[in-house]
Amino acid sequence: MSAPTIRPIQYDSIVIGGGHAGAEAAHACARGGMRTLLVTMNLDTIGQMSCNPAIGGIAKGHMVREIDALGGLMGRVIDATGIHFKMLNRSRGPAVWAPRAQAEKRAYQNQVKWMLEATPNLSFYQDTCESLLIENDTIRGIVTGRGHEFYAPAVILTTGTFLRGQIHIGEFQQTSGRIAEQAALGLSECLQHYEFQLGRLKTGTPPRVLGSTIDFSRLEEQRPDDAPEPFSFRTTDFSPSNISCWITYTNANTHAIIRANLERSPMYSGQIQSSGPRYCPSIEDKIVRFADKERHHVFIEPEGVHTGEMYLNGISTSLPEDVQWQVVRSCIGMEQAEIIRPGYAVEYDYVDPRELTPDLQTRKIRGLYFAGQINGTTGYEEAAAQGLMAGINVLRAFRKQEPLVLGRDEAYIGVLIDDLIHKGVEDPYRMFTSRAEHRLMLRQDNADQRLMPYGVELGLLPAEYLESTRARYQRVFALKAELMATGLRPSPELSALFENKNITSARSAFGKSIGAFLKRTDIEIEDLLPIYPALQSVAPIDRKVLELEIKYEGYVDREREKMERRNKIRHIRIPPDFNYSQVEGLKAEARDKLQRIAPTNLDAAGRISGVDPTDIDLIYLHLNLRRERNTPPISKSSI
Repeated sequence: MSAPTIRPIQYDSIVIGGGHAGAEAAHACARGGMRTLLVTMNLDTIGQMSCNPAIGGIAKGHMVREIDALGGLMGRVIDATGIHFKMLNRSRGPAVWAPRAQAEKRAYQNQVKWMLEATPNLSFYQDTCESLLIENDTIRGIVTGRGHEFYAPAVILTTGTFLRGQIHIGEFQQTSGRIAEQAALGLSECLQHYEFQLGRLKTGTPPRVLGSTIDFSRLEEQRPDDAPEPFSFRTTDFSPSNISCWITYTNANTHAIIRANLERSPMYSGQIQSSGPRYCPSIEDKIVRFADKERHHVFIEPEGVHTGEMYLNGISTSLPEDVQWQVVRSCIGMEQAEIIRPGYAVEYDYVDPRELTPDLQTRKIRGLYFAGQINGTTGYEEAAAQGLMAGINVLRAFRKQEPLVLGRDEAYIGVLIDDLIHKGVEDPYRMFTSRAEHRLMLRQDNADQRLMPYGVELGLLPAEYLESTRARYQRVFALKAELMATGLRPSPELSALFENKNITSARSAFGKSIGAFLKRTDIEIEDLLPIYPALQSVAPIDRKVLELEIKYEGYVDREREKMERRNKIRHIRIPPDFNYSQVEGLKAEARDKLQRIAPTNLDAAGRISGVDPTDIDLIYLHLNLRRERNTPPISKSSI
């Protein structure tokens, strides 16, 4: 009689945590051929959306497209489970257009789990990780909560908000990483033993209410896009059940309720000591920090088509439950709303990301990698991007290859990791387009062109995707050359276009190329279809890429020049008496930190958390003006 099969204990890589970072890390390692173990507290919460049931948004949508181009999961999952797709910022330049989608919350996490279960080389184990096995400053494996040991030369920690997590709802406190879920306690002690620099951060979530208790007739409807665009470059079958979201507002009564109960808020009673997200404040913070504002948006977002649960985006709070009921019911259309889950704040440990090298490996322990909120970030997309890059670099180390480090001019993901490992964090880091100095080149529509070669080289994408992408861009650039070389000629179709667009200086357009004409802000590529019929056979998505390549050509050229200039000016000295308050346009956060830290040169200034590349440009311009004012005129006698 043969012996029973026993679970293996030796793997090529181990991933701790099954959230957005852990899912991407485990998928990359296993798909790349590594025997990988995913250890998580609860297999039923893999890929769970702990907060907002949405993916994408400003800058975040760019990262999802980049994750997809590198072979990650997130874009395909949201395309399969999204219920409300919208391209944000359409009224502004295409460089900041950003896709965003609401998800069928439960379907999203089930889809993540299903895709991971279908990944070869990936095993699962439900338990906590209580300690790390380390010898000679090198990772050897882990010890679980039930005392089991697993071994691997690479371990990726993606612990989310679970490291010594503490939930706050008014005076109520609970040791928990997510409400009603246990925290990870032993791992923080292990990291402290090895002298990792730990800190505490806070994030929060708003109450959820039952949709049947909301009066939608009194709310503003937010309809999805009529022609929604998928996130993934690989999605072909795309027909989401697009449903509406809704908007209401806080009001004077809401604000009075909050002010009257501030001393009961853990954030203001002293119960919470850690820093929360600067750019996603709680409703208590909004009322205090923006006291002059008469109202704040409350976005009512469905958590799915198979549930009546509604997410109240905009009123994240840790106020006591009785106050939360008053706050919610003070808003128009919410007078009878029933809260079915209270909002809460959660404090948790994180490790200073400056402890990491650019491949997200720790400096202290070889083979140990961190990704996600353990590095001080907030957001599903930031976590997934780090998880993917940690997985990729574990895979490259396994293959004895050099790490993949994306440049700031290559991807938002490159900006994210560069900011983390050089600037660190003082509050949870969130990605914005303003953080990327090369954002004109890092559009959401061209992520496949920028990053798909890496995904194919790593084996995370089939080669035919890259072949198709290259062929697509060859067609786009060939058409661009045609349009730039073809003159605009008089025709009835052109006359009709001039009349429709109220273009009175028609003669000045003749003699120019069709491409140059397209650069006008009032002309779109769809306007050219009657004038240049060859465009009608081009797929709409390719026409849009063609339009952006033409319209942005001059801006991108100038951006490349600016990039070269930035590289040259990095070591320009900043005088010790420099007055940052005189720099017009400098953000308040940047001004305060620069004045306090007093960096010696522009490179050091750019490494300060909260100081963006645009701030450095403004300082450089001011330094030039100061230098010009202080330079004495040249006299004839000095020549």
